Amino acid sequence: MHLLPELASHHAVSIPELLVSRDERQARQHVWLKRHPVPLVSFTVVAPGPIKDCEVTRRIFNHGVTALRALAAKQGWQIQEQAALVSASGPEGMLSIAAPARDLKLATIELELSHPLGRLWDIDVLTPKAKFSPAATIHCRLAAACCASKAQPSARVEKPIN
Repeated sequence: MHLLPELASHHAVSIPELLVSRDERQARQHVWLKRHPVPLVSFTVVAPGPIKDCEVTRRIFNHGVTALRALAAKQGWQIQEQAALVSASGPEGMLSIAAPARDLKLATIELELSHPLGRLWDIDVLTPKAKFSPAATIHCRLAAACCASKAQPSARVEKPIN
């Protein structure tokens, strides 16, 4: 399920392409949830700027895939299906994992917090009935999408980083 870094496109994605890519991801997730009655782990890389598919994002993705597979093995959870692909929004992974959704979400949150690359991963757990609440940012405790959508002044978000 790993992606070859040397095959990265280095395409500078436009906002319309990014939005279409996200809609397409949501449609793929819907199909997977219909096919498997178990939770779906949707995994992407947080990549600022217009280039979402490069050697670095693919390496970060591959480390995340390895960590997710190790997590499932450690917990004794069966991965029923998995796939990796690259869209305009960068590397994407989907893993259907036979596990209690709440336990899976808590474990992926811990993985994001404990792994050295975890803050560069966006791991969502979806079920056929519902999606768990989005992760909150460390800074303001609002949904991460709130900060990403620039609802927060960038200086306020960047201050703790600098």
